[in-house]
Amino acid sequence: MQEFDFYMNLKRPTLGLYVHKGAGLPDLADPDQWEFEGNVWQDELPPDVLKGLEANGHAFQELGG
Repeated sequence: MQEFDFYMNLKRPTLGLYVHKGAGLPDLADPDQWEFEGNVWQDELPPDVLKGLEANGHAFQELGG
């Protein structure tokens, strides 16, 4: 089972970002706005997030909505 790194946006705490474990942050305009929060397993992610990870190597998710 795959494991992913999870980051939270410090300026917008309802926005999360998932990347493959150890991949680091993708080329973002402001990478300092993101803070590593921990790891999650693929079975903890919604199907649309997994599709984004497969297609792009990263996926954003609105949290708490």
